Amino acid sequence: MSEFSLPRHDAKTLIIMRHAEADWGLDDFNRPLTRRGHAQALSAGQWLVQQGFVPEMLVSSAALRTRQTTTWVSEALGEKAPTASLDERLYNAPSSALLSTINRAPQGVQALMLVAHLPGVQDAALELARPDSDYEALMDASHGFSPSSVAVFDVFGDWSELTTAAAFLKAFKAF
Repeated sequence: MSEFSLPRHDAKTLIIMRHAEADWGLDDFNRPLTRRGHAQALSAGQWLVQQGFVPEMLVSSAALRTRQTTTWVSEALGEKAPTASLDERLYNAPSSALLSTINRAPQGVQALMLVAHLPGVQDAALELARPDSDYEALMDASHGFSPSSVAVFDVFGDWSELTTAAAFLKAFKAF
C-alpha cells in the first residue's frame, strides 16, 4: 500500500521580484524606469492578481527604479495593495541581505513580497528553492532573471526560520 498525504494548506507565500527595465544615465541609485519598464511592472502586478499571489507586505529597495516598480505593481493590485516599506539595505544587496529581510518579517504576514536587484534576487531565489520545486519554474529562474521577473514560493513554517533549500518554488514569470 502506498503512502498518501494530503496537500498542505498552511503555506505562506513569498514573492521575489527584480525591478522592471531601467533607463541609463544619472547615478545608479536614481535610474528611472523606461516606458517599457512601466508596462512590465504593471503586467507583473496584473499577473500576480490573476494568479492569486497578492502580497500583504511589500518591501522594496529604496532605489528609484525599485520604488517605481513597486508603484506600478501596486497600481495593478488596486485596493489589495499594501503600503510598501523602503529598505536601503536592499539596494544592490546580496542574497544574504534578502534572506535577512525575509527572516525579519512579522509572523502574522501570510504573503510577503520583495522588490530588489540582480544578482541578489536571482541568487536568493535559487538558494531558497527546494530540490523538489516546480521543474519549469526552477529552470526558468536558473536561466535568467530579466527585468521585472517574479519568483513565487510556498514557505512552510516561520519566516524567521527560513533558510536555504527550504522554500518550494511554484511559479516563475518574466515580463
